[in-house]
Amino acid sequence: QVQLVESGGGLVQAGDSLRLSCAASGRTFSSYAMGWFRQAPGKEREFVGTISASGGSTHYADSVKGRFTISRDNAKNTVYLQMNSLKPEDTAVYYCAAHRSSDYIGFRYDYWGQGTQVTVSS
Repeated sequence: QVQLVESGGGLVQAGDSLRLSCAASGRTFSSYAMGWFRQAPGKEREFVGTISASGGSTHYADSVKGRFTISRDNAKNTVYLQMNSLKPEDTAVYYCAAHRSSDYIGFRYDYWGQGTQVTVSS
């Protein structure tokens, strides 16, 4: 069982930066691929990006490519989402997720966090 807890959300202005963290429990964190998703009110959950278990491979949605960066610290059981040049359309609840495979792109993650709200004002 893996428990995920996101933090770092908040209210920022357009153009600002924010870093989200996702702390994971369990000793197998370093073997899991990790993903970030977001869901805006009235919209479906959207893929943001993913990072492989080793951290050597990342993939991003076109909407955030060049602005967002995913990284991880396996010694701290934590994955990060650095968000730069934020736009109002980035407003959403952001979720992290864990998948048992070492590298994964998709929506069928095994574990999900509870989410953290990010609001970007114009």
